[in-house]
Amino acid sequence: MRVFEGLKVIDAAGYIAAPAAATMLSDFGADVIKIEPPGEGDTFRKVYKVPNLAVSEHNYLWMQVCRNRRALALDLKRAEGQAVLHRLVRGADVLITNHPLPLRPKLGLDWPQIEPLNPRLVYASLTGYGESGPEANKPGYDATTYWARSGLADLVRPDPDGPPANAANGQGDQPSGGMLFAAIVTALYRRERTGRGGWVGTSLLANGAWANAMSIQAALVGGEVVYRQPRTRPRNALTNYYRCRDGRWFILSLIAEDKLWPGFARLVGLDWALVDERFATQPARRAHAAELARELDTAFAARDSADWQALFEAAGQTVGVIARTADVVHDEQMRHAGALVPGDGIPGTGLTVANPIQIDGETKVHPCAAPALGQHSDEILREAGLHADDIAALRAAGVVA
Repeated sequence: MRVFEGLKVIDAAGYIAAPAAATMLSDFGADVIKIEPPGEGDTFRKVYKVPNLAVSEHNYLWMQVCRNRRALALDLKRAEGQAVLHRLVRGADVLITNHPLPLRPKLGLDWPQIEPLNPRLVYASLTGYGESGPEANKPGYDATTYWARSGLADLVRPDPDGPPANAANGQGDQPSGGMLFAAIVTALYRRERTGRGGWVGTSLLANGAWANAMSIQAALVGGEVVYRQPRTRPRNALTNYYRCRDGRWFILSLIAEDKLWPGFARLVGLDWALVDERFATQPARRAHAAELARELDTAFAARDSADWQALFEAAGQTVGVIARTADVVHDEQMRHAGALVPGDGIPGTGLTVANPIQIDGETKVHPCAAPALGQHSDEILREAGLHADDIAALRAAGVVA
């Protein structure tokens, strides 16, 4: 029996961050019901066609984010639809939503509407900017709220005069979903001790601050945020990027520098630098970091990245080739780490990206194909106690599809 087997979860959310928490619950056995509006369903179903995303004929976003679910197409703008939702809530353990706060009362999804229906329910709320304050009702996205508002986009720019860096797609959504999962699990643990459910929540804004906590905390105590210098003028040439002969980039991260520097210098063919007064000591290497970077540019350009990788690994040096996303497809260690696993309905390799949590003695659910819109509507309604005539009436009225 899996840890969340028998747990009933309602995913009344959209896009990525909140549904990601439901996916994590489903991976450990929870029964997740995805509620979408009839017609076009969750608008996230179409996002894979947006420019600047990976180009594919397959809806790769939907299959990854919304796997392991049963789907109910239900119009929550109608009183009859809300009545069905509330019937489901009475028998559920968790309800997850990220609908805008002003919209929730109109959908029957507001916490004050839900709370009286089931005292054991854990109500999980994800917002852009939190539940109170002058910006609580603003829509939030990972790019604008998690990435830009937290200072991350500014902090990771390649140099002080360069433009802010763009985030990867879903870069803030996926970890924020993980935090919502943590909140839900914490509330379920409390329920085991007290019998009481309750509200839990997190926001993209708070998660962005948490991701940038080291620099924000420095600012909070009056520290000055230090920006990166251009790659050719680093503060430390031994924590820097270098291009190899084949055009691939290599990252150095010689944290234990005093210990590793002699072996590193010999490995890259800079034996002479060990006795050069510009590079012989750590203070000297800092003072002459730009000169050392130029020497390392020349050294790395002499070999292909695979050659350097083999040399460094044999020497026990902590460095690596900068992977391209396509490289991950063939990364054997990703499979051993449980990051890539087989799934149903996945074209190509047949693999999908797993949630990163492992629990001793627990085997995750084999990833199942993400559902079609309303694929399980009748099944879910029958389980909720509705008779065939009731379901037919809801279908005829367009409340269920």
